[in-house]
Amino acid sequence: MTKGILGRKIGMTQLFSETGELIPVTVIQAEPNVVLQKRTNENDGYTAIQLGFADKKEHRANKAEKGHAEKASTSPKRYVREIRTENIDEYEVGQEISVDIFTAGEKIDVTGTSKGKGFQGSIKRHGQARGPMSHGSHFHRSSGAMAMAATPARVFKGKKLPGQMGNEQITIQNLEVVSVDAEKNLLLVKGNVPGAKKSYVKITSALKGN
Repeated sequence: MTKGILGRKIGMTQLFSETGELIPVTVIQAEPNVVLQKRTNENDGYTAIQLGFADKKEHRANKAEKGHAEKASTSPKRYVREIRTENIDEYEVGQEISVDIFTAGEKIDVTGTSKGKGFQGSIKRHGQARGPMSHGSHFHRSSGAMAMAATPARVFKGKKLPGQMGNEQITIQNLEVVSVDAEKNLLLVKGNVPGAKKSYVKITSALKGN
C-alpha cells in the first residue's frame, strides 16, 4: 500500500548502530498532516489523497484556500501535496496522519526542491573538463564546440550549456528509515535528502518496493 506524509527538513546529524557503525541521518519534522481532499476515479480519473502541512497565517490565505480548509475542519496550510494511493477508503477528510505510519527499516522515497546555485558555467553545472591553463591556451573554463560549422549549422536542443543550476524538484529513492519518534513527530532517514534546512519535503513509501 502506498502511503506518505509531508514534512520539513531540519538538518543532519549522526547515530551509532548497535554494532558501533556510524550512520549519517537527516532529521525530518513531520507534524500531523491533515487530509484536505480525496481524489476518486469517478471524479478525477485517479485515486489520491491531498495532504496539508504547516498552518498558514490567516491574512496570507485567500478565500478559496480558507473555504477548502474549512471542508476538512482545519486552517489553511502552507504546503499542500497529493499522495497517490489505491486505498482511499482508509482515509477520511479531516483525518490526521502522523509519522507512526512508517517504521524503522522501511524504504521510502523523498521528494524536495534542491538548493538553488544561481547561474553557473558548464564545468560546475555539467561536470565538463576545462582546457589547459598555460602554454598560450585561450580555452580555460568556457564551453567547447557548439555545433558543426557546415551542416546542420545550428546548435542542437539539449546542448549542455551554462545556465540556472539547482532549485528543481528532485526525488531520491530507496532511502532507509533509521528511527521514528512519534512523540516529537520526527523521522530520521539514512543519508541526505534534497533541499536546504527548513525546506518542505514529501515522503512516500518506496516505489520500487522494500
